[in-house]
Amino acid sequence: MSDNEQNEPRDRPRLPDGVVVRARRLSDAEEITDLINLPGYRAGTLRPPYQRVEEVRKHMENPSPGALDLVVTLDGRIVGNCGLNRLGGRRQHVASIGMGVHDDFTGRGFGRILLGAMVDAADDWLDIKRLELTVYTDNEPAIALYEKFGFEKEGLLRAFAFRAGQYVDAYTMARLRS
Repeated sequence: MSDNEQNEPRDRPRLPDGVVVRARRLSDAEEITDLINLPGYRAGTLRPPYQRVEEVRKHMENPSPGALDLVVTLDGRIVGNCGLNRLGGRRQHVASIGMGVHDDFTGRGFGRILLGAMVDAADDWLDIKRLELTVYTDNEPAIALYEKFGFEKEGLLRAFAFRAGQYVDAYTMARLRS
């Protein structure tokens, strides 16, 4: 057994053939821009439509301190991404996360794989006590996924964002590592 295998937890499921979770790269900017401009993906985020590659690349070049950005790929194609931003000061034990899956690949387990990798990193490597997120109240599949990973609804944010011509509510959810 190699040193790396000894340091890795043993209860992680094996990924399906062709599926890889890895750190986001600057060279992913164009593919991530295509992903975040998809109507279904965008509907679950705070992003406005018609993001430009230059804007996405600039954001990628200047990550927040303590950020972790992952993608999940299928046969080399990015099908989802997830970001973790660690807070500072008296909230340094906290990180916020956001994620999304390609419109053509929802409901196929990629969100579960990606969120699992992020939760594992937060718990096993980053010593994050509290993970928090916001999710639109009408995004039932995402809410169900988050609940499977131990996230709980903590509050309702009324008129949280303007989406498709109307104000929409969101839940604030969090997961506390024991």
